[in-house]
Amino acid sequence: MWGIISMIVIGLIAGAIARLLVPGKENFGWLGTIVLGVIGGYVGGTVGSLVFAPHKFSVHPPVNHAFLGAIVGSVILLLVYKFVRARV
Repeated sequence: MWGIISMIVIGLIAGAIARLLVPGKENFGWLGTIVLGVIGGYVGGTVGSLVFAPHKFSVHPPVNHAFLGAIVGSVILLLVYKFVRARV
């Protein structure tokens, strides 16, 4: 249960940060921002696992990699959305 709640909260925060980083205005609302962040977390995690090799002996920095991946994935999704919407 707490996993779902934390995924929603992290998705909301990551989606909101992505909306602040990408210029322009979208009328997503809270639910759209949460969906953007949750799907962005999946995209960021997939891209991160493809780009970076797993490290056996790594020192973890104070910033969570999953949260940064969610922000990067959300920004990527938002840019793709803007590109597709501009073409239509």
